[in-house]
Amino acid sequence: MKLKEKYQKEIAPKLKEEFNHSNSLSVPRLDKVTLNVGVGRFSKDKAHLEMVVQTLRNITGQNPIQTKARKSIASFKVREGSIVGVTVTLRGQKMYDFIEKLVNISLPRVRDFRGLSPKIIDKQGNGTIGIKESIAFPEIKADELEKIHGLEICISTTASNKEEGLALLKLLGFPFKKE
Repeated sequence: MKLKEKYQKEIAPKLKEEFNHSNSLSVPRLDKVTLNVGVGRFSKDKAHLEMVVQTLRNITGQNPIQTKARKSIASFKVREGSIVGVTVTLRGQKMYDFIEKLVNISLPRVRDFRGLSPKIIDKQGNGTIGIKESIAFPEIKADELEKIHGLEICISTTASNKEEGLALLKLLGFPFKKE
């Protein structure tokens, strides 16, 4: 069963009952997934920047945008308008497909993975996962990369608090540690 169907048929009714929501539209759901990669000191290296863009394009199936610095910071040697990162925002069916791939394929491939900490959920119920090596995704071949880079995955939900966000992500299949 696809993740979106599973959410609509099983997860949403369970969350509605658990948190006593009177309206089905107030039940927490996924809003968007954002993938970010900071290029840091390699911002001047066009080959590295193109490799990062290609990596995100392979992982998400969507063309990423390059984010630019809003103002100059001398201590970080950053000029206004210079490229500081690459980002992709997923919504709709692509978002559900990515979450399914992340939970079932990529997270188990992360080296020394023992589950996610519940601390990744913030007060608004959104989760942020940092992955040190992008080679955990099956689309990326380690021998094709010159430099291995990490990425940050931000999962935005419509949950109103941490408990609802944690319950939603657990029911979606995210492997959380017991604390």
